[in-house]
Formats: sequence, structure tokens, C-alpha cells
Amino acid sequence: MRKYLVTFLKTVPDDTGHDHRILQRRAIVAARSEISAAYEAKAMFREAAGVSDWRLRADTCEVVELASHAA
Repeated sequence: MRKYLVTFLKTVPDDTGHDHRILQRRAIVAARSEISAAYEAKAMFREAAGVSDWRLRADTCEVVELASHAA
């Protein structure tokens, strides 16, 4: 299985009206594909945050495959 870094971000405005992307949560997930990694990370996020939908706490979910390093 491959390892993926899944990052959840929320865009929020500051007091001057400029948007900023705020990190909500990161998870490293072992999965067969990016899609599987996203589903697993979303389930983990929902459980950890105690919400029924991860989008209540984040706007976007980014998935990046981690490179495997040979020893």
C-alpha cells in the first residue's frame, strides 16, 4: 500500500477582508489509491471532530502521495 498525506483546510477572512487558508487537520493514511486515502481521512476527521460531515470544519481536502525512500 502507498502512503498519502491528507490535508484539510478552511478559508477564513481576516478583519481586512483578505482570505487565508487555515490548516484544520493532517493525516498520513495507508491506502491503495488517492480516493481511498481521502475517504479514510475524511472518516477519521469526522470522528475526531465529532461531526457528521467533515465540511462543517474544513472547505478543502488535499491528498498527496508520499514518496517512498529506499534505504
